[in-house]
Amino acid sequence: MVTHTIFVTSLVNEHSSSICLAQTAGRMTDDKDVLRDVWSGRIPTCFTLYQDELTEREAEPYYLLLPRVSYLTLVTDKVKKHFQKVMRTEDISEIWFEFEGIPLKWHYPIGLLFDLHASNTSLPWSITVHFKNFPFKDLLHCQSKDVIEAHFMSSVKEADALKHKSQVINEMQKKDHKQLWMGLQNDKFDQFWAINRKLMEYSPEEGGFRYIPFRIYQATSERPFVQKLFRPVANDGKPHTLDDLVKEVCPAAIPPEGGEKKYQVMIHGIEPLLETPLQWLSEHFSYPDNFLHIAIIPQPTD
Repeated sequence: MVTHTIFVTSLVNEHSSSICLAQTAGRMTDDKDVLRDVWSGRIPTCFTLYQDELTEREAEPYYLLLPRVSYLTLVTDKVKKHFQKVMRTEDISEIWFEFEGIPLKWHYPIGLLFDLHASNTSLPWSITVHFKNFPFKDLLHCQSKDVIEAHFMSSVKEADALKHKSQVINEMQKKDHKQLWMGLQNDKFDQFWAINRKLMEYSPEEGGFRYIPFRIYQATSERPFVQKLFRPVANDGKPHTLDDLVKEVCPAAIPPEGGEKKYQVMIHGIEPLLETPLQWLSEHFSYPDNFLHIAIIPQPTD
């Protein structure tokens, strides 16, 4: 009988309800409830039209529960239609979003955007909608859902190159790739995970993935993100933890023993225990693109 190490953490998500996740250093199939909780994360959001946009009548705010695991341009069709109703056609160009003067990158998952820019603000998240003056120096154009799908599948393929030398994704058929995408687009957990579970498997002999797909984002850095090769198991066979990864990539984020905590290390709106095994996090806390998107933000002072 294999004994697993259990780390239990009480968490609060954006619904303001407490959930309890058993962070288990075991196989993915042991923790389907964790996967479902991560998938179900929502952020209450208020969309308002930028004050300088020309309208024929007053534009009422639009409220929406945004899925953390999706992308802004994938889930905001209703927002776009709502504001276009009060605008003249000639005043409408490509939609884009900003929060407190920061253009929001549509190709970053929604949950990451919130953790990086708004995690210590009050809810609902207040996002401003624009239809002109597209900030092409800050944002990629997104003219259709095909662009989002291409970006998403590119990330999934990159993640599998790190985990399995692309063997799993290359053995899948086109219909499997399409099912992954449609599961995300239509917010269908079971449809998505029926395929994605194959990307999370590894043999007992391997003991984990080849490398952990991750990106670390720092709210105070000009650099978009940090990404490097990092194995889930050390040379001595000991599992690497989140603490090991952050110390390697962003050592300033880990306070010295007895020192003041200056940063939060966040994934999906929570601070996982730093001693959580990285392999477990990769299997359970990765976004649908199969990457761990980790936000390092300043510790709130109040």
